[in-house]
Amino acid sequence: MVNQVTDQDSRRDSGSPERILRVGLGFWDAKALLSAVELDVFGALAEGPLDYEELRARTGVHPRGARDFFDTLVALGLLDREGTGRYANTPDTARYLVRSAPGYVGGMLELAAGQLYSSWARLTEALRTGEPQCEEAKQSDFFDGAYADDHQSKTFSRAMTGLSSGPIARIAERFPWSRYRTVADIGCSEGALLTGVLRRHAQLSGTGFDLPPMRRHFEEYVTAAGLTDRLSFRAGDFFTDPLPTADVLVFGHILHDWDLPTKRMLLEKAYAALPEAGAVVVFESLIDDERRENDFGLLMSLNMLVETRGGFDYTGAECRGWLAEAGFRESRVEHLAGPDSMVIGIK
Repeated sequence: MVNQVTDQDSRRDSGSPERILRVGLGFWDAKALLSAVELDVFGALAEGPLDYEELRARTGVHPRGARDFFDTLVALGLLDREGTGRYANTPDTARYLVRSAPGYVGGMLELAAGQLYSSWARLTEALRTGEPQCEEAKQSDFFDGAYADDHQSKTFSRAMTGLSSGPIARIAERFPWSRYRTVADIGCSEGALLTGVLRRHAQLSGTGFDLPPMRRHFEEYVTAAGLTDRLSFRAGDFFTDPLPTADVLVFGHILHDWDLPTKRMLLEKAYAALPEAGAVVVFESLIDDERRENDFGLLMSLNMLVETRGGFDYTGAECRGWLAEAGFRESRVEHLAGPDSMVIGIK
């Protein structure tokens, strides 16, 4: 496997086309992983190592491509192999890519394999036209597809949990929750943020606010977490309904789905729903203010281009400006985990 150079200056002037080619063919790596998730390779190895024929039989991979496929996963650091024989999960894939594991993040990769990959294949068209390439967004709205049936809503909710697992742990740890008693998560999906926060802070109670199809997934998740006495679900549409009242309102990977007028509208509704000294927490893969470093945040904004009608990602400084316009008296930005940061506004 080609070693990736991390020094910014070296990346810009390496004296070799290697990095350019690696970036241009990056979809090879991505699709190998996405196919492994679709074929549940990591789940097949959850109980322990398997030899080539056993793994091929469990996953249904044709003999022509099987050995190259499994060994590609080894070369990418996604599987281990004992000599020339038995394949096994790595510690990371066992923790994050086995569907029954508590830390499973593959929901986002399932969404990528089933939808995002085909939309991104038409990125050039999106750049030329400014139009989304997701079929649901072309005809109505991305979320009509995401919530279309129980399977789609479950896949979407697991994707949101996977995308947010790292930031949630940091928010539970770093935000000053001891000052507050109630929290509402706007666009709560299956409730990962609320369960993560309430497990750590016993004085809190919470409300998950989302569209009606998410109720069952939320209640199943909260029941499994043992928090039904402190968490409840409220069905609603934040375009037409008032937001729940709480000491803290959270928007996690929500604002980037929408155009600027909608972003401003939601922050204004949050201001109206909060008590004096209440707080709003907005967390996203915020683009750095200089727009030079957080490539994931910039790529996520391009994802909004191909998947939504008006969504885009933004910098912490931009979000702080919108909070000030909505009436919040102070705000700050704090890094969370990986590409994600949170903006905190105080009423």
